[in-house]
Amino acid sequence: MKIRFLLLTLLLAGMVPRVFADARQTDLDRIRSARFAFEDIMNAPDKGIPQELLSSAQCIAIIPAEKNLAFVFGGSYGRGLVTCHTARGWSAPAFLMLSGGSFGFQIGGSSTDIIMIFRNHSGIDRLLSDKFKIGADASAAAGPVGRHASAATDAEMHAEILTYSRSRGVFAGVSLNGALVKPDQSADEALYGENILPKSILDGHVPVPAPAQGLIDVIARNVRAAGGK
Repeated sequence: MKIRFLLLTLLLAGMVPRVFADARQTDLDRIRSARFAFEDIMNAPDKGIPQELLSSAQCIAIIPAEKNLAFVFGGSYGRGLVTCHTARGWSAPAFLMLSGGSFGFQIGGSSTDIIMIFRNHSGIDRLLSDKFKIGADASAAAGPVGRHASAATDAEMHAEILTYSRSRGVFAGVSLNGALVKPDQSADEALYGENILPKSILDGHVPVPAPAQGLIDVIARNVRAAGGK
């Protein structure tokens, strides 16, 4: 038994560097930026995501601060990641891309963090298949802000996705209707290896990689503090 355990340990020790060796620095930076953005936002609960909505979130997507390119391209573009709640806890993050829509004009083209709260798996199911348009393929609304969701409208409470932005230190609900969301397959493969599917990642079948453990811990801790699992 001891020999078998030693062999397994040595095998894993040899595999881990290979699995993450191809991870691009920009993707690792994106993971760290997403963690810090989410942590900063949750440190101001009176102006953050209502506890009832955070505790029941099925998936959380974070697109950390990027310089929106609306002025140049007539749209906006950002790269981020998403994690989903599973029976084992919060999944390893899958990378995604957000493009198009008019949100760049609404928030002034400044360096902006975007957060999306998926209230059920239907939106993620569409994402896993290929891509989806916010507001068309999945209902979405600018999310309410504050410790509790008592002031939320019916549209907000029934939306599949609630969307937020933080720009110039101000956190608020923002409409992302018309924006296109799709998997960032090249980033997933760089971190997890070739032929990895977003579904395998978000279903919890892939271990959380060391570079993303801090992010997942922060999300799990805040969801539990809000009354979730």
